[in-house]
Amino acid sequence: QVQLVESGGGLVQPGGSLRLSCAASLSMFSFYTMGWYRQAPGKQRELVANIRSGGSTNYADSVKGRFTISRDNTNKTVYLQMNSLEPEDTAVYFCNGKRLSTFDYWGQGTQVTVSS
Repeated sequence: QVQLVESGGGLVQPGGSLRLSCAASLSMFSFYTMGWYRQAPGKQRELVANIRSGGSTNYADSVKGRFTISRDNTNKTVYLQMNSLEPEDTAVYFCNGKRLSTFDYWGQGTQVTVSS
């Protein structure tokens, strides 16, 4: 059974940092494009960042220069380092794994709240 399990969310003050982790029980993990998405109340889910099998990355404009996505293929884990957090970053963050047009898996989400 495929599982993507996020951790690392929580409450942080503006300007603070958090690191999210996603442990994935995916066969052929290294071939997956792994991504982080977020959904704020009343808004659509949006891509935050993704990292392809070759290591190239893509970021939403709103997080460029503040967030960094990385992956550890040996341990089948993807990370999202979030710095200089803003209240607008408050959302549920979801881990996603995609391969070809067939395989598309989601985690259950982890809450990130940025507030003083």
